[in-house]
Amino acid sequence: MPDLAAVSLTSITGLPSKVPNRFAIASAKFLGLAFIALIALGLPSFGQAQVSPIPANAQPKSYGDGWECLRSFRRVGDECVAVIVPENAFATNRTYGVGWECLHGFQEVKGAACLEVLVPDDAYLDPSGKSWSCFRGYMKVDDLCQEIVLPPNAYLADSRYGPGWECDRSYEIVGDICVEIAVPENAFLNGSGYGQPWSCERGFFETDDRCEAVAVPENAFFVDASYGPGWKCDRGFAASGDGCTAIDLPDNAHLDRSGNRWECHRNYQRSRGRCILNE
Repeated sequence: MPDLAAVSLTSITGLPSKVPNRFAIASAKFLGLAFIALIALGLPSFGQAQVSPIPANAQPKSYGDGWECLRSFRRVGDECVAVIVPENAFATNRTYGVGWECLHGFQEVKGAACLEVLVPDDAYLDPSGKSWSCFRGYMKVDDLCQEIVLPPNAYLADSRYGPGWECDRSYEIVGDICVEIAVPENAFLNGSGYGQPWSCERGFFETDDRCEAVAVPENAFFVDASYGPGWKCDRGFAASGDGCTAIDLPDNAHLDRSGNRWECHRNYQRSRGRCILNE
C-alpha cells in the first residue's frame, strides 16, 4: 500500500516520496494554514460583501451602521427621493415627518395637500391657523355659526357645551326656558348647580319640600348638621325617643368620651347592665 503522507507531500511540494512521514505531515499542515490565511486576506468577508453603497442625497449615519437621507429627502427603498412640497405649504427641513407643513390658514388633508380653512360668517380663524371658532353669542352648528337665542332671565355662558346660556340667580333651566325657583319659608338659595337649589336656615331641617324648626328637647343642645335630629343630649344624658334621660351609672362605671354612654372601669367587664370584676 502506498505511503499517503509521502504522496500528498510530493503532489504539493515536489519533495521525494521517501521523506519521513513525520516531516511530511508537518509540512502539509503548514502549507494548509498558509493557504487558508491567503484566502482570508485576499477575499472580503460575507458581512462586508452585503453592505450596500450609499445612494445619492444620503449620508452615513452619525451613529451605528447604514445611511440616512439628507434633509428634504425621504427614503424610498434603497433611494432618497426629494420631498414634494404641495401648494400652500413650506418645507420643514426636518429628517422626520412628511417634510412639510401647511401655511397659516390652510389645513393638511390626507398628508398630500393643503386646503384653505373656510371661515363662516360670525366666526374667526383660530391662532393655530388650522380651525375656526364662533364669536361670542354664537354657537357652532355643523359648518356654520348660529346665533344663540337667550330666553328671559338668562345670560350668555362661556361654554362650548349645552345651550350656550345659563339662568340668572334664583332661576333654573326647565326645558328651553328659565323658571323661578320656589324657595320655601326659612330657606335660602345655595347656588348649587345640581340637586336641591335651596337649603334650610340654621335651626331648621328639610322635610317634604319645606323647612321645619328643630325641636330641641330638655337637657339637649342644637347641632348644626345635615343629618340626625338636629340636637344632642347634654353630658350625662342619653337620647331616648324625642328626649334625653339621665344616665344611671352602675358601680365601677364611668361616662365614656361622648358623655352620652357609660363603660366599666379597667379590670371590670359589662354584664347585664352592671360592671363585674374580672376573675
